Amino acid sequence: MEGIEISLKAEPLFHIGGFTVTNSLFLALISSLVLGFLAWRLRRGLKEIPGTLQNIFESLIEGILSLMDSVLQTRKKSERYFPLIATIFLFVMISNWMGLLPGVGSLGLHAEHEGREAFIPLFRAPAADLNFTLVLALITVFTVNIAGALVLGVRRHLGKFFTFKNPIYTFVGLLELISEFAKIVSFSFRLFGNVFAGEVLLIIVGALVPYFVPLPFLALEIFVGFIQAFIFSMLTLVFLAISTAETEH
Repeated sequence: MEGIEISLKAEPLFHIGGFTVTNSLFLALISSLVLGFLAWRLRRGLKEIPGTLQNIFESLIEGILSLMDSVLQTRKKSERYFPLIATIFLFVMISNWMGLLPGVGSLGLHAEHEGREAFIPLFRAPAADLNFTLVLALITVFTVNIAGALVLGVRRHLGKFFTFKNPIYTFVGLLELISEFAKIVSFSFRLFGNVFAGEVLLIIVGALVPYFVPLPFLALEIFVGFIQAFIFSMLTLVFLAISTAETEH
């Protein structure tokens, strides 16, 4: 186990002006480029008789829309919010899986880190950085509330949180407001905790028994990467359905 260091926060790789590029941000950018390339490749290769890649994505799109239909009840709403849900699902899943590729965690450079010489991995799973999951949670909760305000109207949407008809309604509104902040914390730490724990498990098992024993754990982490992306996107979908529901307060 000598020489193995597990850092809770992402390590900086280089600076662009005053902006620090960490190894988790670097892999997040690569994940975005991979998704962008797949989208470009798929767009250029669209055919009436679909090929393998088009078949895979058409099945994926229909599966996501069908799942959204079961929550939102209408295909029109599903198609409206499909870009948000699908983007969250694909980005979190791909970035989680890329964090498991060979070389991630082992390729790096020796540089000064926190006042001492240390090995800094070139890549790190984005969701293993709390900054990444926190920003993703903030964007998600903010977007859900914007969607609710657009559907219900700003005054009616804000009425969920600020109502002074009587003390009970005021207290319930306060609880609703607190729950919005609780969603951010829950989103952030659920995704971060699962992915970071998986990374630590693979590092420790790989150091103790570096050959075939880690393979079942790697397969487990592939499954966990998918499940965490699914849970994050489905919770977003449920909160979106609640926020945009046409019901009386």
